[in-house]
Amino acid sequence: MQSQLPAFLWRALGHARRSPELARARRNALVGAAAITVQFPLLLALAMPWLVYNANAVPGILLNVMLPLVVPAIAAPVLTVVQRRRFKALLDVDIPLGGPWRRQLLYHLLTGPAAAFGAALAFVLGAVGLVAATVYIWIWALPVTWRVEHYGYSTQAAYVTAGGLALTALAVWLLGTLVRLDTRAATMFLGPDPATALERRVENLLDSRAGAVEAADAERRRIERDLHDGAQQRLVSMAVNLGLAKATLKDLPDDARKVIDEAHREAKEAIDELSNLVRGLHPAVLDERGLDAALSGVAARATVPVRLHVHTPERAAPTVEAVAYFVVCEALANIAKHARATKADVTVVRTGDTLRVTVSDDGVGGADLGEGSGLIGLAGRVGSVDGTFEVSSPVGGPTVIAVELPCVL
Repeated sequence: MQSQLPAFLWRALGHARRSPELARARRNALVGAAAITVQFPLLLALAMPWLVYNANAVPGILLNVMLPLVVPAIAAPVLTVVQRRRFKALLDVDIPLGGPWRRQLLYHLLTGPAAAFGAALAFVLGAVGLVAATVYIWIWALPVTWRVEHYGYSTQAAYVTAGGLALTALAVWLLGTLVRLDTRAATMFLGPDPATALERRVENLLDSRAGAVEAADAERRRIERDLHDGAQQRLVSMAVNLGLAKATLKDLPDDARKVIDEAHREAKEAIDELSNLVRGLHPAVLDERGLDAALSGVAARATVPVRLHVHTPERAAPTVEAVAYFVVCEALANIAKHARATKADVTVVRTGDTLRVTVSDDGVGGADLGEGSGLIGLAGRVGSVDGTFEVSSPVGGPTVIAVELPCVL
């Protein structure tokens, strides 16, 4: 059993060498060694005045106190660059630029030296633990006569091995904890402060959302053009041909004429449905002539009388105009379906950089944003461009929908 022990240990070491835990420990060791390497010149600069100057007089004492503070303050930008490269190269952690100078200095004076000292302590503990954990190897390297003379050494060696393994595990844990804390502190102190980072994150999210909204609106406009110039024109051509056939082919049998009449009627209905679909996607007149012309067509097609007032000295962003257009369309559609109103008022006014849209009716009221899926969809579309959406609809009426949209995304 004892003669097979060294081979067993070597096999165990071979399996451990390929484990992810060992790879992680090796990485943490490299990070800790790099921390010691980076901090050693700074620690030497901090200690140099106390080693060189005789601090018996007041000037010497002041020099010993001030010099360790001045050197890190001057070297802080260089140290920050070195530390950022250390975390990027060894941990693939990218620390953005922009950290305040005072926060950088705090890291270099406190956190960095503490991390280096902790890494050095972990290395010492690990070295002692490895020596103790491999005590059987050292024992088997001794002459056989020693092992014979010290019969019973196995029990003591077992205790030493167990202690060494525990000490090694402690060193690995300590080093991993130090690396995590050091990474967190470096991100906090060397990078932008949390408030600035949050502002940048919000700006990036707003830009991304604005880009997504604009892309979706551009895609709707493309689909509208394709339907208008493609499928709709073909349906119109087919309806015209069917109409000509119906008017010129007088000697057809009644069954054939009936089929032509039916096809002509369905073609015209398909054209009407496609026209409504195209207008629902994105009306071409909105891009060409603006909100006034587009909403005038909507008001003319409404089933209740609509008084329209549009005052936009300057046009808003295309996406914002599309949102305002669909708000009015959906609101008038809801009035026609549910309000039992006799009239409606639509007001669209631009004031500064805000586009205000108000739609009201004299119907029965009772519209609820929490229950009406149409209103929820409108609120979501308004919110996609950072607009506000309010509904006032007491039972008995009137119902007022008020929307404010930023003119520029």
